[in-house]
Amino acid sequence: MRSALLAPGALLICGSLLAALAAAQPPQAQTTQAPEAVGTPPMSPARPEPPPSKGFWSWLDFSALPFIPVPEIDADPYSGTTLGLIGVYLVNNEQQQIKQIFAPDVIYNSNFGYGMRGRVFSYPSDDTQWSVVGGGKQRIESEFDAEYAAGRTRRDHWSFNASIIYDRSGSPRYYGVGNDTTVAGATNYTEQQKLLETVVGFNFNPAWQLGWLSRLREVDITPGHLSGIPSIEVLYPETVIRAERTEWVNRLYLSYDSRNDLTIPTSGMNWVVYAGGASPTEDINASLYTEAGTDWREYWTLSSNGVLAAHVGLRYVPHTSHATEIPFWALSGIGGEESVVGSDQTLRGFGPARFRDRDSFAMNLEYRRHLFSLNALNTRVAVELAPFFDAGRVFHSSGTDPLSGLHKVLGLGFRGIASPNVVGYVDVGHGDEGTVVFSGLNYPF
Repeated sequence: MRSALLAPGALLICGSLLAALAAAQPPQAQTTQAPEAVGTPPMSPARPEPPPSKGFWSWLDFSALPFIPVPEIDADPYSGTTLGLIGVYLVNNEQQQIKQIFAPDVIYNSNFGYGMRGRVFSYPSDDTQWSVVGGGKQRIESEFDAEYAAGRTRRDHWSFNASIIYDRSGSPRYYGVGNDTTVAGATNYTEQQKLLETVVGFNFNPAWQLGWLSRLREVDITPGHLSGIPSIEVLYPETVIRAERTEWVNRLYLSYDSRNDLTIPTSGMNWVVYAGGASPTEDINASLYTEAGTDWREYWTLSSNGVLAAHVGLRYVPHTSHATEIPFWALSGIGGEESVVGSDQTLRGFGPARFRDRDSFAMNLEYRRHLFSLNALNTRVAVELAPFFDAGRVFHSSGTDPLSGLHKVLGLGFRGIASPNVVGYVDVGHGDEGTVVFSGLNYPF
C-alpha cells in the first residue's frame, strides 16, 4: 500500500519548483552616488534607505526558513479532497543527493476532518533504505507504516525486507465481484488492517534471486460512513460475513533483475514468477486459497532523453477451500496507481482495486521523456513527462482469454526525479468512468 502514505514524493516536486521560482526574484535596481565636487564641504551622512520591498516574492523567500513549506492538494478518487501544508526538510550528501526527507504536515479532508502526519524517509546507501510514516484524522482514519530494506543491490548472498503496517481507512469501495461490475453497485466500508511482512532472498548473483515471502495480515471490515454511498452490508451482506479474517500467506518466488538502476531504471528487465498460498491462522495446515503468477517489467533507452517502459502482470487463484471463504480483499484486483507483485495491478483511470475476481491480467506502457533539470532545495531535480496506456481485466475461470474484455486507460504523467533515490509523480488517467488523478512516490512499475 502506498499512495497516501508516500505522497511527500509528489509534494517534493512542487516544493522544488516553488524554490526555483523563489530564486528567480526580479533584480533590484542599483543606485550610484555621484562624486563630490572639489572643494565642496562634506555632507552629513544620510540616513540609510530601507531595502526595497519584495512584495509578493517575499512570501516565496525560503532562505530564512529551516524547511520548505509546500501546499498540499490531493484529489483522491475515493477519499475526497485533501488540503494542507507540509514542511519538507531535506538532508543531502556532498554530491547533493537526498539522504533523508522529513515531511510532517497538517491537513483537512472533506470526509474525515483535520489531521496531522509525520514522515521520515532515509537512504543510508544504495543498498539500504527505511521509512516511518504515522498520523491520524479527526474521524475514523489513522495509519502507521514502518519499512526496512537491506541487500537491495544483491551484491551479497542475502537480501531482507520487513514491513509493519497498521491502517484504518474509511474510503475504500466495493463494487461486487467480476469484470463487468457497474458504478451503480458501489458501496463504502471501513477497513482496519494490521500487517507484518518479511521477505528473505538468496542471491545466486546480482541478477538471480530465490526468495520467500511470509505475511501475516488481519483485516476487519465495518460499515462505511461516506454520505451518498451505501454501506457494504446493505448490498453485500454475505461478503461482510466472510471478510473479517486473519490470514498467513507464504510465497516462493524466483526473480531475474538486469535493470541498471532499482529506482530510476532506463534499461534492463525485472521478471518474477511465484507460487504460494494462504492459511487461516486458527488452522495453519488448512488452505484458504492458493496463488500463482508472473510479473514482467522491461525498460528501453530510445534516446538520450527518452525511455520506454512496459509491464505485464498475471495472477491466478486456482484453488480455494470453499468459494464462500476467501475474503474479497484477497481476490485479484486491478485499479489504482501502483503495480504490486502478487497483488493489485495498476489501472490509472479507476480507483484502487476497482475490479475484483479470482484472476487478473494487466499491461502498461509509458514513454518517460526528460524535459529539463533545475537546482532546487540544494538538490538537482529532473522533470519528466510520461504519456501512458494501461489495460487490464479480472476473470473467474483460468480458461478465460485474458486479452478479451479489457478496460483501457489513456493518460499523462508528470515526474520529478532527485537521483538516485526519489521519484515523485502526478498521474492523470482517463477511463470509461471518468478522469482520475494520483500522486505519490516511485514509478508505478
